[in-house]
Amino acid sequence: MNDTPTRVLFVCTHNSARSIMAEALLRQKGGDRFEAHSAGTEVAEVRPLTRRVLSEAGLPNEDLRSKSLDEFADQRFDYVVTVCDSARQACPTFPGEGQRLHWSYEDPSAASGSEAERLDAFRRVFAAIGARIDRFVTEESRGSA
Repeated sequence: MNDTPTRVLFVCTHNSARSIMAEALLRQKGGDRFEAHSAGTEVAEVRPLTRRVLSEAGLPNEDLRSKSLDEFADQRFDYVVTVCDSARQACPTFPGEGQRLHWSYEDPSAASGSEAERLDAFRRVFAAIGARIDRFVTEESRGSA
């Protein structure tokens, strides 16, 4: 039995919403079987509504920060998962990269309207990513992700 956790890097353009959500969700749902990271093709600040949605779900997020892909350039990952279409185009390959997956989600930070309407967009994307992470954890446990 292999005790080495499955290493996963989630990539988005700014690493401020979708990839941060995916990182936090995989850490929670995958436990010590996974080592989750996230990065952006560009660096920005983690969106306040991202933090709010994570807090509502009871997920720690104080230590989450926007990171550049450069921080991970020399690391090996079992999976590199792009969560937005523009990151899919710009994401470099990594040495010893395992599988590359693409999960496309709308950008909740592009939502307009009242704060409640924007928060609802973040919640919808968070729920969709959570459902996909559930499937990923199950499939990876069976060896078929």
